[in-house]
Amino acid sequence: MIVGTAGHIDHGKTALVRALTGVDTDRLKEEKTRGISIELGYAYQRLNDGGMLGFVDVPGHERFIHTMLAGAAGIDFALLVVAADDGVMPQTREHLAILDLLGIERGAVALSKIDRVDAARLAEVESELSRLLDDTALAGMPLFPVSAVSGQGIDALRVHLQEAALAMPQARGEGGFRLAVDRSFTLKGAGTVVTGTVFSGRVEVGDELMVTPCGKPVRVRSLHVMNRPAQAGGAGQRCALNLHGAGKDEIARGDWIVAPALHAPTARLDVRLTLSPRAPSALEHWTPVHLHLGAARVMARVALLEGGRLAPGESALAQLVADRPLGALHGDRFIVRDSAARHTLGGGTVLDPDAPSRRRKTAARLAELAALDVPETARRLCGLLDLGGIDLDRLAVHWNCGDLARHLPANGVRVRASHGSLAFSAAHWMRLQDTLRDGLAAFHERFPDEAGVDAARARRMFLPALPADAFAALADSLIAAGALQRSGPWLHLAVHSVALTREEEALHQRIRPWLAESPFDPPWVRDLARMSGKDEASMRRLLQKLARHGKLYQVVRDLFYLPESVAGLADLVRELEAHTGETRAAEFRDRSGLSRKRAVQVLEFFDRVGYTRRVREGHRLRSADMFGQTEHAA
Repeated sequence: MIVGTAGHIDHGKTALVRALTGVDTDRLKEEKTRGISIELGYAYQRLNDGGMLGFVDVPGHERFIHTMLAGAAGIDFALLVVAADDGVMPQTREHLAILDLLGIERGAVALSKIDRVDAARLAEVESELSRLLDDTALAGMPLFPVSAVSGQGIDALRVHLQEAALAMPQARGEGGFRLAVDRSFTLKGAGTVVTGTVFSGRVEVGDELMVTPCGKPVRVRSLHVMNRPAQAGGAGQRCALNLHGAGKDEIARGDWIVAPALHAPTARLDVRLTLSPRAPSALEHWTPVHLHLGAARVMARVALLEGGRLAPGESALAQLVADRPLGALHGDRFIVRDSAARHTLGGGTVLDPDAPSRRRKTAARLAELAALDVPETARRLCGLLDLGGIDLDRLAVHWNCGDLARHLPANGVRVRASHGSLAFSAAHWMRLQDTLRDGLAAFHERFPDEAGVDAARARRMFLPALPADAFAALADSLIAAGALQRSGPWLHLAVHSVALTREEEALHQRIRPWLAESPFDPPWVRDLARMSGKDEASMRRLLQKLARHGKLYQVVRDLFYLPESVAGLADLVRELEAHTGETRAAEFRDRSGLSRKRAVQVLEFFDRVGYTRRVREGHRLRSADMFGQTEHAA
């Protein structure tokens, strides 16, 4: 268990930690000279079960609230220290408000310096503290009158802390590793060492990790857990990591050391923000603030998503726009203070660490944030599924949850995409199917002589927000159910068909051998018209109609290929992809025997119909089974 002190300056926090542990956490010369804490201090005490109790001692001066906030990140238990002679003071109230906003629910009050007051004063301060705590998450926490000078009450407090540590549920260490850095320094003969609280996951000697937000890869040479050498550490512990790969000046307080998969720096966070009842005034839209998250402090703007102002004590959805990237994941707690760093304004919880810059106030987006604002993973996932498709891999990073699929409802639909895994609720998947069927029905009614719509155009027309991979899976599901059919590149309802006239079919059979004679370089429209004795316009109309039926492919305006010829060219692309990872015009030209211009035209056709996609100078497979496989002749 990690205990964090809190309270006003000169109320005896450091002296109390020393009385409990024997460790003086004021290690700086200036701290000893001035008699006040300036930096975070650390102490450890062995528990009866062999474990360790960690203490983070924080400064109490109002000028060092930012340091207190860095120390409060990740603590399990709050030890609020109030001097009996002074009673409740400004930083008592502010530190308590911060603990409440951070959601810390376990704690105790140490009523210090009782050797300086009489019983009446003691009772007065106890009553004042009881009233102060009533409206916080720490209401009802036990109070221990103590004196670090005489030792009175120290044993009772020490026993309570040890009992609380033994009773506290063990952190399960789920998810990837995250450590919030609160100190970075160099040890002679060891190199860079960082210390901090482990928020999640496990770390072992030899692990490859990442520094967020800078993205520098590092390796763990050795580590200490709760001030003892160890081979591994995990969630709920303080760790010191000796890192290879980065100098101490490349890692600073506020950075994170994370598993590589969790490296996702961000400057836009959608959050649930609560303004403290003690805030000096209402918070206006786009107010500049100091944002404290983990051990980090950055300047940010508050974009209110519900209304133009937030009154003290109220809560609302908001977006925090930071002036530089930081590490954040769903569920992280944060604090905001005014731009002059004089008042704690409020705090809250991160809902979406990768917030959009546009359309952030739409009804659909607010509904999505409302679904994200649910603590339980399975319910949160179901809420998002009801609103539309979700990217499971993206959410797995944002929620630091390795296997989100196990939380999917039994009737959920999962789609493998080129960039990850998508999921839909059964009801939403059915709505998407209905939309596609209705769209095709309307198209057939408007254009009865056309065979259908090619898949890429159908997605743009009917479901433009649906990723291409998900649309392909949707179409395949309807084809498997018999509701849709695919004729060449065209999608159409199963009940829709367009027949050729007897004359058109006869001419079709006549020109097929000419198209097959040179499969990769067929005759142009003008050549076919001349060979058949027809005019160009009527030949072009026939070929376009055959293309709509899926009996031909129109590669460029007056150039049509047989399906088996296109399949042969598609095989060449598939083979090049298998050997080099992509297809380039020069290699495709050489394999097909076409001119460079024709090779480029064919590759652009494949991009257009969704068989490939252009990536810089190459073309990469998008839908490898679109044209099937065939024995081609070239």
